[in-house]
Amino acid sequence: MSAPLPDIPNMAPDLPPPRSQTGVFGWLRKNLFSTWYNGVLTVLLAYALIRLLVPLLDWSLIDASFRGASESDCTQGAACWVFVSQRLDFFIYGFYPGTETWRANIVFAIIAICFAPQMIPRFPGRKTLLILGFTVLPVAGFILIYGGLFGLPVVPTNKWGGLMLTLVLAYSGMVASLPIGIFLALGRRSKMPAIRGLSVAFIELWRGVPLITVFFMASVMIPLFLPQDVTFDKLLRVFIGMSCFWGAYMAEIVRGGLQAISPGQYEAADALGLGYWKKMILIILPQALKTVIPGIVNTLIALFKDTTLVLIIGLFDILGTIQSTISDPAWGDVTTEAYLFVAAIFFVFTFGLSLYSRNLERKLRAGSGDE
Repeated sequence: MSAPLPDIPNMAPDLPPPRSQTGVFGWLRKNLFSTWYNGVLTVLLAYALIRLLVPLLDWSLIDASFRGASESDCTQGAACWVFVSQRLDFFIYGFYPGTETWRANIVFAIIAICFAPQMIPRFPGRKTLLILGFTVLPVAGFILIYGGLFGLPVVPTNKWGGLMLTLVLAYSGMVASLPIGIFLALGRRSKMPAIRGLSVAFIELWRGVPLITVFFMASVMIPLFLPQDVTFDKLLRVFIGMSCFWGAYMAEIVRGGLQAISPGQYEAADALGLGYWKKMILIILPQALKTVIPGIVNTLIALFKDTTLVLIIGLFDILGTIQSTISDPAWGDVTTEAYLFVAAIFFVFTFGLSLYSRNLERKLRAGSGDE
């Protein structure tokens, strides 16, 4: 028989890590004061930020004016946000009739209902809302804003403006450019020479010209080639040009995702006897689009910001309404406040897209960044 094992004394309980290594102090020490020169840089940057932020906060919030009816009610030497409250309806709806703005408000609410839950992973019916947002919403939104059906009076597109017009162009361009890009990417990789050649020509033509040129062609040149009795809405022309332009860029992003798929995936789909479209829709495209989520979202953000170029061809988006306010002598010099207001609006929407992109990457394990 083997000798009995000696009694093992009770082990002391594990001690918690020191406070200097955990919590806020641990984070500060690891990220900001890990070495002496990192500590010096942290102190210098903190000092510079304080010197910059304190006067900025005084000018923009503490001493700023938020209530009043005109520039005379604003405090000298501080931000005058009164113009925002006085012209807010114009900034949102442009020249849209005031009695019909409830229609645009319904569209805004539907957009929020469809897309805001996408930021909440466990929200019930989230996928259904997303599908409705890309299928039903474009049609329902156009009927509501334009009218002509269900007893709604027609509001011509030359009355559309402000943030409403920006969202209409951005949203419709996003919905249209992605499918166009997918079909062009598939066409460029097609084994049929005619389809591949047409896809390459389309992509290179639209990528080879600036977007502002596309807008000028849509606004000025196209009507010259149409018969005199044929009218083609300017906003529709701009929408088509924007969709084709960004669809060409989207095609190259999707093509990069298709090239990243290993040949074994194509061979496996062929071994299962799947046809071309079933193979692409069920196996290849889901993997390809997952790998290029950052590029797709980056293109959508660029599309959203480039909607401001429609100001040059006479469409009053949010930037156009701001520009008209700046040129109004009744408001004097509110240039800084006006552009900060526009920048804040664009930041909210683009940051929301970026945040959703990161959440989607994390969920699908598509990105290789920090998690």
